Amino acid sequence: MTFSVERVRADFPVLSREVNGQPLVYLDSAASAQKPEQVIAAEAEFYRHGYAAVHRGIHTLSAEATTRMEQVRQQAANFIHARSAEELVFVRGTTEGINLVANSWGNRNVKAGDNIVISQMEHHANIVPWQMLCTRTGAELRVIPLNEDGTLKLDVLPSLLNDRTRLLAITQVSNVLGTENPVQAMAALAHQHGAKVLVDGAQAVMHHAVDVQALDCDFYVFSGHKLYGPTGIGMLYAKEDILQAMPPWEGGGSMIATVSLTEGTTWAKAPWRFEAGTPNTGGIIGFGAALDYISALGLDQIDDYEQTLMHYALTALADVPDLTLYGPDDRRGVIAFNLGKHHAYDVGSFLDNYGIAVRTGHHCAMPLMSFYQVPAMCRASLAMYNTHEEVDRLVAGLQRIHRLLG
Repeated sequence: MTFSVERVRADFPVLSREVNGQPLVYLDSAASAQKPEQVIAAEAEFYRHGYAAVHRGIHTLSAEATTRMEQVRQQAANFIHARSAEELVFVRGTTEGINLVANSWGNRNVKAGDNIVISQMEHHANIVPWQMLCTRTGAELRVIPLNEDGTLKLDVLPSLLNDRTRLLAITQVSNVLGTENPVQAMAALAHQHGAKVLVDGAQAVMHHAVDVQALDCDFYVFSGHKLYGPTGIGMLYAKEDILQAMPPWEGGGSMIATVSLTEGTTWAKAPWRFEAGTPNTGGIIGFGAALDYISALGLDQIDDYEQTLMHYALTALADVPDLTLYGPDDRRGVIAFNLGKHHAYDVGSFLDNYGIAVRTGHHCAMPLMSFYQVPAMCRASLAMYNTHEEVDRLVAGLQRIHRLLG
């Protein structure tokens, strides 16, 4: 099927609204993507006609809701090409998934004298949990440095790995620079030293197909809300043997096999061992609808369109005076920039007046901001529903700001 951006845009109700008297140009999908009508309708339909608490319920609504929830787990497994649905855990999002690994697998497997390797481009969600783990255990946090062009100094990686490396935690695509890291090769190198590999896929899964078996990562995490699904839902993938050996992180209902006040508690098998409490079932249903929607469009077609749009945007932005772009030419999804010496917040505020929504700030990547010696950046993110005309409006808006502010 030929990709039609007009047909896609028609599925997203919010894209037809105006902001400050101008048609909305939404260039903030890397923070959170808009939702198609199909996702909104699926979640609403569940609450209208099918809502019930999942697991253990004998009545029809509960049984139906449980079945639908587990069907989405299988959908997610198929989407990232996992070997089994039981390798996937429902979490609130990427951040919770990483914290789960740090507090379950990490507490059991990382000791004083060990080390964990991350990179200088990581989102805070893939930095802070490992800092906290290192503080608890006495392990060392090692960092792959950046090149000026926004790629990693991969030649440094071998010197950071040794037989005390327990984990390489790396983003697949930088949320600021759009850099796509060679995670398959990095994982192979880490495995040579006996280390596990966690991949933060939050900025990757919406742009192209992901195959966790081909990547050979041990953990993979991503969020539903960046994938055109609801907020508050995401997935943690872990290889089955690793997941089954991990202790639970949170206690409560659904994650137990038996509870005794005198003999203690035994756990359910994974993945349910990690899903304490009542889940966000409505969000899960909406997430399943988002996976259906993306799969029907075709990730290869989405990838082709977005790459063409990115090339157009980078070429068009070259006509903006005093514009500094951060990151490599070959990038995914996002364009980080600053305009002259003007603070990113000021530029973002002017763009909002023109109906153009971009993200401003440190983007939960303060170490990266420190590397480039700036307090903040503007970030325009391109999604499958953005158009060449919207890029033209961004360029025109930046040119107008330059004329106004000098």
